[in-house]
Parts: sequence; structure tokens; C-alpha cells
Amino acid sequence: MKKFLGVLLCFSALASASMIGLDALGEEQTLGGMTSMAGRGFAGSAKTGEAEGISLANPARIAFDAKVVFNINFLMEYLSIEKSSEFYSTNTVSIPSFNLSFPMGNYGAFGVSLWQHYASILDVESVDSAASVNAHLKYQSSVYEVVPSYAVRIPYLRNFSVGASAHFVMGNLERSLKLGPNKSEVSDEDLWATNDAKISDYVDGTWEIKHHPAYYTVGLQYRGRQSSYFFSFTTPYTLENKLNYNFRFSEIDTLSPTTYTREIKVPMTLATGVNYRLKKRNNIMLDLQWRSWDDNVENIGRSFNMEQFTETQDDIVLSLGFQRDGSPLFYDKYWDRITYRAGAWYKGWYVNEGHELGGSIGAGFPLGRKGTSVDLAFLGGKRFVDDGHNWEETFIGIRLGLMGIGNWGSTSR
Repeated sequence: MKKFLGVLLCFSALASASMIGLDALGEEQTLGGMTSMAGRGFAGSAKTGEAEGISLANPARIAFDAKVVFNINFLMEYLSIEKSSEFYSTNTVSIPSFNLSFPMGNYGAFGVSLWQHYASILDVESVDSAASVNAHLKYQSSVYEVVPSYAVRIPYLRNFSVGASAHFVMGNLERSLKLGPNKSEVSDEDLWATNDAKISDYVDGTWEIKHHPAYYTVGLQYRGRQSSYFFSFTTPYTLENKLNYNFRFSEIDTLSPTTYTREIKVPMTLATGVNYRLKKRNNIMLDLQWRSWDDNVENIGRSFNMEQFTETQDDIVLSLGFQRDGSPLFYDKYWDRITYRAGAWYKGWYVNEGHELGGSIGAGFPLGRKGTSVDLAFLGGKRFVDDGHNWEETFIGIRLGLMGIGNWGSTSR
């Protein structure tokens, strides 16, 4: 199947996300995909302010927000994938996250996020007479999470806050592989003797958590005059992927339909970070996230001799970022009110020997007097697997975010 897929990719035009982990969980969106964090290398979960908004790694942060924050993010990514002398390119457009948070004074703060945690996307069709290939391969899998969060500052220790969030998992999966007769070398006068028989392998299913409605994150935040810190813990959980396999001939007869549930044990996650402020408006940030995988991930597989498991490793995200906050004074020059960002990160994937290196720059452009802004981030980097059998990927992305800030529910003067 690996050789077949390789040939297929060389002679096709397609749309896809990362090819790494395609048959397992797919590509994992880093830390929720917010544009502001993407512009500073996905660092800054310890940063607090009047309206920083939700951090999925640190639910305790929103306790220090003084304003309502609404945030929606868009991602456009160009991907070039190569292996030896073979090469192709593609692009994708997605909405990685949506966030909304409300401060409630002495009662803390509440927020909710919609987050695309994992995605597997591939749509490729090819006819190649030399390789006798006539096929259409499609993957479409998204694991979404609805994440309500609550945080409150600790009485008598107002520099500290605690927070918790619940991750409710949902999503769908589809994989189809259609193999048809290659008639490219049959003369026109002899086409009447051929038929349109096709062999099709369909798999579809849903995502949920085994025996629980959600998994959970708890966090502790400290905010000082110059330095802020956080620590968080996310519980382990088991993903259930209930699958229906249908093997069809000529789209009419279904041969041996079966059902199967694969279980993926996701380990606990530990995360920490620091934000150090210089001269009021300059921030240096460092974040670390770690998980230790004990079990391999079972693949969708189960047909055409596809591999049954993806080997795993301890995965880690190390992010370093810088942000110069814009002036809060409306009458300052516009360039001085812009927020400037830059950062870099290293990501060790859950896929064994999988690595990612990336960098980014970004800016937040204020709109009007109330603090509403448009965030823009440019990202680039490389993903690769050291086993010598996988494709290397170079990505360039643009993230666009709209952040609305207000005092909803507050009495106007």
C-alpha cells in the first residue's frame, strides 16, 4: 500500500494536510491555533492582561481578564511534500478555533472554545497508464473539542488563580479508496467490450471518549509585576473510534460489511510556561508541553495490507516567543499602537521519529477605541520523520484572527 500511495501522489493534483500520521490521528493543531499565539511561536500561555482570552493549555489565565473577549481564527497553509526525487504541493484552508470568554468580577471568569484538535485530510485522484493506476483515495477526519473553562483568583492571594476546563470530544472520519479498470490503452472501437466495474473500500466512523463525557485540564497561574508563571495537568483518556467497513464491487454489491472500534490511549499532558516583562510593554515567553506515550496508535488500516499500527514516542512542544504590546492610548501614533510578535518552536510529534521546526512573525492591528483588533501571523517550517520511509514536508502558513473586546453586561457611564 505504501508503494501504491507513493505512485498515486506522484501523478495527481490533490488537497491535503500533513501526510504524517494520516492513518492514525492525523495532524495535531498546536495549542488551539489562536493567531496571536501563532505569531509568537505558540508561546505565551502565561501572559496575562486585560483581555488575553482563553488558553487551552492554561485555563487559569482568564481569571485575570477584565473584559469580554471574542476570537475567531482562520488558517491558510501551503504545503510542499517531497521524498527523494518525488515532489508535490498543495494548500488547505481551515478554521482551527473559536473562543469566547466573560469576566465575572469576584466570581471569576467563564469561557468556551471550539477547537479542531486533530485532522487527516487527503483527496487524490489519478490515472497513470505506465503504473496501471486508476484510483481515487480520500481521507476526511476531524476531531473537534468543545471546551468550557472556568477560573477564579484565590482570595487573599490575588496574584494566584486556579482554573479548570472540560474537553468534550466529537467528530467524524471517512476514508474511501476506489480502484477502477484502466482503459487508457484500449482502442475506442473496443471500448464496448469493457465494463465500468470498480472495487471500492469505504470506512466511516465517529469519535468520542470511552466511558467518560470528557477529559479535563486543571491549571495554576501566578501573576507578578514582571514575571508570570503557570502549570497545568491534563488527564489521560481513551479515544473511541467506531468504524464501519464496507467493501463494494461496482458500487452495487457490498461484500462482507464489518464494524470495528479502535481505541487510542492518549496519555496525560503536563504543561508549564513563563512570561517575563521588560519596560512595561516587551514580553519574553517560554512554554513547554510534554506527553509520554506508552502504546502505539492503531491505524484505520484493515484492508489492502495497510499497516495496522503507528509507532509513537514521547511528544513535546517547546516554544519561545517575543511580543511588544501596543500602546493602549488611542491618540498615540498608529504604528505605536500595533502589537508586534515573533517566535519559534520545536515539536516532537506523537509519531515515532517525527519532528517539526518552525518560526513565525505576527502583528495585531487595532480597530477603533474599544480594543478590537485584527491579528495576522506568518508561519513557516519543516516536518520530517527520521525513519527514511516518510515524506518531508515544508509548510508556509498565514493565520488571520479577529478579536473583539468589550464590556458586555457592564453599566455604561
